[in-house]
Amino acid sequence: MTLHQASRVLEIAFEDGKSFRLPCEFLRVYSPSAEVRGHGPGQEVLQVGKRAVEIRRVEPVGSYAVQLVFSDGHDTGIYSWDYLYGLGENQQRLWDEYLGRLAEAGAQRD
Repeated sequence: MTLHQASRVLEIAFEDGKSFRLPCEFLRVYSPSAEVRGHGPGQEVLQVGKRAVEIRRVEPVGSYAVQLVFSDGHDTGIYSWDYLYGLGENQQRLWDEYLGRLAEAGAQRD
C-alpha cells in the first residue's frame, strides 16, 4: 500500500496480483463509517465538497483492515481489505453513481 500525497491517491496491491489506485476523494465519499453509510438502507449521507480531501494517515487495524484519517477530520471508517478490494473492482460504477447522486441533489464536489 502506497499513499501518493501529491496526486491524492492510495495505491493498493493485493495477493492475487490485482492493484488499484483509489483517489482520496473516492475513499472519503465511500467511507464505511455509520456517519456516511447510515445505520441501514436509505440512510446514506451524501458527501459533498470532498474534491480536495487528503489522507493524512493510514493506520492498521489488526491484520484485516486500515483506518484512514482524512484532512477534513473524518477518521471513523474502518476499511477492511475486502471492502477496499470491492471498491477497486467497482470503482468506475461507484464513481458514476456518486456523480449521479450529486447531480440529483444539485450538489458539487467542491
